[in-house]
Amino acid sequence: MSQTNVAQLLGKDAEYLLGHECKTISKESIHLPGEDFIDRVFSQTNRSPQVLRSLQSLYGNGRLANTGYLSILPVDQGIEHSAGSSFAPNPIYFDPENIIKLAIDGGCNAVASTYGVLAMNSRKYAHKIPFVVKINHNEFLSYPNTYNQIMFGSVRDAWNLGAAAVGATIYFGSEDSSRQIIEVAQAFEEAHSLGMATILWCYTRNSGFKVDGIDYHTSADLSSQANHLGVTIQADIIKQKMPTNNGGYLATKHGKTHDKVYSELTTNHPIDLTRYQVANCYMGRAGLINSGGESKGQGDIEEAVSTAVINKRAGGSGLILGRKAFQKPFAEGVQLLNSVQDVYLDNLVTIA
Repeated sequence: MSQTNVAQLLGKDAEYLLGHECKTISKESIHLPGEDFIDRVFSQTNRSPQVLRSLQSLYGNGRLANTGYLSILPVDQGIEHSAGSSFAPNPIYFDPENIIKLAIDGGCNAVASTYGVLAMNSRKYAHKIPFVVKINHNEFLSYPNTYNQIMFGSVRDAWNLGAAAVGATIYFGSEDSSRQIIEVAQAFEEAHSLGMATILWCYTRNSGFKVDGIDYHTSADLSSQANHLGVTIQADIIKQKMPTNNGGYLATKHGKTHDKVYSELTTNHPIDLTRYQVANCYMGRAGLINSGGESKGQGDIEEAVSTAVINKRAGGSGLILGRKAFQKPFAEGVQLLNSVQDVYLDNLVTIA
């Protein structure tokens, strides 16, 4: 995709996003993605050669192979949001093989899904595209609904079906967060011991994070602290929602923060807010991939491209985008995934 096409899709926001210069945390401070990212960053860590090989399989596949960027198709919504709400817009995805086909045809680095989806097709596809097995979920069928992540299967099951990585969610700030932190930390330790990489969905969840009608679950300061907790338990890659505001700590009046977070390290610009998320991933040593969000139909490509530009210019490592792709006809889903990848392949979209 040329710079002209990116600007065209961004519309009135083109100059705002493409012309922004980040004056908060300097780009020189960030460990930026690149073709040598595994050698430059992860080879210096405690990750074993087997984990490095798994990470290289993730970074070395698809249209973004060996760029240091990731495009991952995540489809675990059949559990989290119910299969009906997820797949009714395009029923072909009740068949899990089509999920993997979309990731392959869409040029993704990897496909992230449930034990059932990936196990059902493991012998046919595990050697063709890296598998990321999502090992815990909020099952969301019990009545009344609760918001809790519980383990499905085992890490060894993920290894046996040929996974290159495991993924998990922690609801930081929730009533059950302490148990989830312990469970996921132990699971990630086992995954690393078996040679798999680890990806953490770092989400905040607490009704107290909504104050005076404003939702701070995706505030830059709270979500960034979730990132920092995630890299502490040795997540190799952090999945986080794009920040929508800031000042969560100030509104909730819990925990601790610092005035400079708001006066020097962030502004209201989405690239600066996302840069703070990257900073809390050990200054980019653990890659930040932002989520693509729900599908709204018309305008999905424009929104996805905007998210990709923000992530890339902030110093992030890519996008993990599902519903915007699989809730469309197959060919349109491929087109959307390719449009996002084209942002990361466009040398004119640079670090801010």
